[in-house]
Amino acid sequence: MGDTARTPSVLIVGTGFGGIGTAIELKRAGFHDLTILERADGPGGVWRENTYPGAACDVASPFYSFSFAPNPRWPRRYSRQPDIHAYLERVIDEYGIGPHIRYGREVTTATFDQGRWRVETAGGESFEADVFVPAVGQLSTPALPAIPGLDRFEGPSFHSARWDHGVELAGRRVAVIGTGASAIQFVPRLQERVAKLTVFQRTAPHIIAKNDTAYTAWQQRLFRLVPATQRFGRLRIFLLAEYATYAMTRRPILAKLIEARSAQLRRRYLKDPQLRRKLEPDFPLGCKRILFTNEYLPAIAQPNVEVETTRIREITPRGVRTEDGTEHEVDAIVYGTGFAATEFLATVEVRGLGGRVLSETWAGGARAYLGLTVPGFPNLFCVYGPNTNLGAGSILYMIERQARYIRQAVERLARPGVSYLDVRPEVEQRYDAEVQRRLGGTVWSACRSWYRRADGRVTTNWPGLVREYDRRTRVLDPADFRVVTE
Repeated sequence: MGDTARTPSVLIVGTGFGGIGTAIELKRAGFHDLTILERADGPGGVWRENTYPGAACDVASPFYSFSFAPNPRWPRRYSRQPDIHAYLERVIDEYGIGPHIRYGREVTTATFDQGRWRVETAGGESFEADVFVPAVGQLSTPALPAIPGLDRFEGPSFHSARWDHGVELAGRRVAVIGTGASAIQFVPRLQERVAKLTVFQRTAPHIIAKNDTAYTAWQQRLFRLVPATQRFGRLRIFLLAEYATYAMTRRPILAKLIEARSAQLRRRYLKDPQLRRKLEPDFPLGCKRILFTNEYLPAIAQPNVEVETTRIREITPRGVRTEDGTEHEVDAIVYGTGFAATEFLATVEVRGLGGRVLSETWAGGARAYLGLTVPGFPNLFCVYGPNTNLGAGSILYMIERQARYIRQAVERLARPGVSYLDVRPEVEQRYDAEVQRRLGGTVWSACRSWYRRADGRVTTNWPGLVREYDRRTRVLDPADFRVVTE
């Protein structure tokens, strides 16, 4: 057994907020043996990939930024994709993370062997590290709908997360399939340009007004000179998000008040009673993602927009055919159908102790202690892993807590003689049973959504307030792990 401290090496996959936030936490603690693998040619994760018209965040910028790196230069209360991407690039530069990143490396396999992780890429390269941190998130793999004939359409078609800016849509007939968080942002931009827009809606979302505004020069100056003013705004947003979570998980009567505000918006913008009925949700608030927008409903009410609620039968060479036999002829199709949120780490084959495969371990649904670590896969710590998504609030809050926990794990591994940490199966099982029991009593179990698998198990969301997650991840308890020594 060794009697000298060592510096563990850490390999992170992904350069979104999760990967970069974890790297900064480790580097600030004095751990510099970091390698970050990124499949693309630049950083940013979803904020690099999603460049569709109108792309923006539905969490206010003072809260959708790292607590240790406030940005007094946000141009708006709810910033748009280019500004968020630029912020992340600036943080990478300010904290010296750039030299640790290897671009154009798509990870295909990760294997735990003889106390270390061996990670291989599609290009044939191999990397080794003591700690493996997949930070690919829950919203990184676009999901296309299981509709017959997707490949038969003769015009241009693409997913919103892979927007084809080379396709000119102005003056054309365009179909949008899906009415989720991306669609409610790009539909108003399309409505302004196209001749006719047909929106195919499976379920109507709950829509809440977005209190958006541009920051003035004096406000930005105030944020810079008196940082406490921006921190106060961050606290206010935090408390509002906790209230919304409390309403959805513990006091449904409070959620009814928010539903009433949503109904008020529909009455204000949708004067046609038939259209208003089409846009009326048939599920409780929060069961599916709540959408924040000031532009979607006014756009839907325009004469060049049609909302089609009849189920789609197939995609044809010339358009979309619905179950009633109607063929809606269009020139282009945009899929706003979200992401494979429940398929965690689906693009990477991960093997742990004894050759066990993570995808097989997760065959009944992804699960991890604190959303971070899985029995039999030592020194593996997920960022934005199972059951850490939020129905309200900023995922960056969760990411910072996860990065803090991972840093503590690396500190433990730096102690003399420690080889690896493997969370105890009974600890993870007890935790998962608690999380699933609590989720069963929440709104997230009340309807079909991307929060749930087909079998009803909720694998994405955290069941409580984020303050609880902060408390539970504040100190790594070594008793939760098998601490294996050399």
